[in-house]
Amino acid sequence: MDQSRELEGRNVIVTGGTGALGSAVVARLVRAGAACHVPSRREVRETMPGLHVTPGIDLTVAADVARFYGAVPDLWASVHLAGGFAMGPVDSAGADDLRRMLELNVVTTWLCAREAVAAMRRGGAGGRIVNVAARPALEPRKGARMSPYAASKAAVAALTAALAEEVKGDHILVNAIAPSTIDSEANRKAMPKADPAKWLSPESAAEAVLMLVSPVATEISGAVLPLYARA
Repeated sequence: MDQSRELEGRNVIVTGGTGALGSAVVARLVRAGAACHVPSRREVRETMPGLHVTPGIDLTVAADVARFYGAVPDLWASVHLAGGFAMGPVDSAGADDLRRMLELNVVTTWLCAREAVAAMRRGGAGGRIVNVAARPALEPRKGARMSPYAASKAAVAALTAALAEEVKGDHILVNAIAPSTIDSEANRKAMPKADPAKWLSPESAAEAVLMLVSPVATEISGAVLPLYARA
């Protein structure tokens, strides 16, 4: 098999596929031969062959998620990059802020993982699931002044390990990446005094995702992979 086209003919779902990280992941997986299916709340122009965007999908709504996954044939991999971020000290946050982080980061991941497992079990050929945690999920002290976000990403890490154990008999491998700050236009604007040379490039994160969804990777499951770059 040509390793440069290791995903040839395989269908991969990428949530959050229109964001800075998601766009890099989609581009890398398409170069590897995948057909990438991306859910979106709004209309988005498809910018490359191999990219298929489905509008009108709210990943916090179970029926929307089920409808989207049900339309993707022979699902090989599901990459869950959709989520949210909020920062602020504890006395500026309320219960609704915590619920929002849990909904955007945990509920969406769980709903998508549930549908991915069902689709892969129907196919009978196994598959790959990749979630996105964050550095504070593994180093909670890094979550100071963003505790609702840190708690939600820690839940994603726990979900990853638990689900990996549950579906290992189905030959479905479940892992997560845990990036530090990603070098994106939005982050550069939000943190103009920071040194982006220490940040993680979206392209480097995309290479890690490719490794985890590759058919060649047959033994890694339940891992939360730190991607800290030079931070």
